[in-house]
Amino acid sequence: MKKSKVAILRTSPATVLRDYREVMNLAGYRDVVDSSAETALKINISWHFFYPAASTTPWQLEGVIRAMLADGYSKGKIHACHNRTVVIDAHLGERQNKQLNVVQAHGLKNVHLYENEEWMDIREAVGDLTKEFICLNDVYPKGFMIPRRFLGENIIHLPTVKTHIFTTTTGAMKNAFGGLLNEHRHWTHPVIHETLVDLLMIQKKIHRGVFAVMDGTFAGDGPGPRCMIPKVKNILLASADQVAIDAVAAKLMGFDPLRDIKFIRLAHEKGLGCGDPKEIEITGDLDAANENWHFEGPFKEMTFASRCQHKIYWGCLKKPLEWSLKTWLAPWSYIASVVYHDLFWYPIYAKKQLKNIMKSPWGRLFANWEKIVPDDAGKGYPDVGSAEPNSLKIDTRHFWEGLRLVGMAVTESPEMKAKQIKPTPK
Repeated sequence: MKKSKVAILRTSPATVLRDYREVMNLAGYRDVVDSSAETALKINISWHFFYPAASTTPWQLEGVIRAMLADGYSKGKIHACHNRTVVIDAHLGERQNKQLNVVQAHGLKNVHLYENEEWMDIREAVGDLTKEFICLNDVYPKGFMIPRRFLGENIIHLPTVKTHIFTTTTGAMKNAFGGLLNEHRHWTHPVIHETLVDLLMIQKKIHRGVFAVMDGTFAGDGPGPRCMIPKVKNILLASADQVAIDAVAAKLMGFDPLRDIKFIRLAHEKGLGCGDPKEIEITGDLDAANENWHFEGPFKEMTFASRCQHKIYWGCLKKPLEWSLKTWLAPWSYIASVVYHDLFWYPIYAKKQLKNIMKSPWGRLFANWEKIVPDDAGKGYPDVGSAEPNSLKIDTRHFWEGLRLVGMAVTESPEMKAKQIKPTPK
């Protein structure tokens, strides 16, 4: 049987666009992503405010789009794809993370899955595959809906290398979470590892091709996917095997994928991909693939919010509080998350964490993104500009935005919305 392949390259701002095309081709993306079909570029926004390693970088999105256009894919068949959650504003996130700049510069369609898109019942979409689910039938006894447009589309996931308080690491497999599940996705948190395996089965059934391009220019350690310790790592990864790319990323961070990451182990055992680094074909920079970053992981110094979440889903608060998350009382948890992360943690801790990293070449590239153009050969950005001391400005406007987000967490919650997403008639 053909071995799973993961491509890995070291990169720099001066060569990042060339490197993205190379890493994608090393991983054989043209064999997987059918040029005759629509391709969704599934953008990752873990925080609507910019924070290194939390979300798809603008050069990641730029590099993937340029690679596809250079390789003959039609611009009319490529679109950016976003989901939303009750605690993340995707429209704010695509602006703050400078993804919208890239999409508009290339004239691509920009699809927000919860706006004017048709959704369909999972049983209609995948039929008897539902009988093989590990947990989703128990979480959603009445079924759930997925975007109808996903049927027959290619999808290219654009995650970053980072840790996660629920799954230890997060990457390609977790990036499907927001797009495939409805807004009651938090119901799956107690069985999040099993959920990711079920979602990978769905992806393999509905998509024409599934591919992932992972950015490790920044990487995040600590209680991710938001309140992390960002580090500069200068790595790009790509693969058609979602399990394998997550396994290689986990190994880089210092974890044993099969021992430490349950969703990788479960997917590996079900034959959905290869989670054993010893069985994965590495192409590209082999020295880079053998690095060990010795990340501490998400559990050593958890935030107050992450400790509370663990107690609610798996600990002493499960019995008294978890039930409320499946009732009209659930918005209390959304409000608590927004207040803690957007109005407390970000203003107090983000600037301190980013003081030095924003002086790095990648930090300067992000800060000056709107003013910088690639070199004539299109390889990358040899001049990233000077450091911008006010690139992460936190003023009264941030707090007004935070208060708006608190309101959004209530008004946009499925519990409070009078109009629910309904299955679209055939």
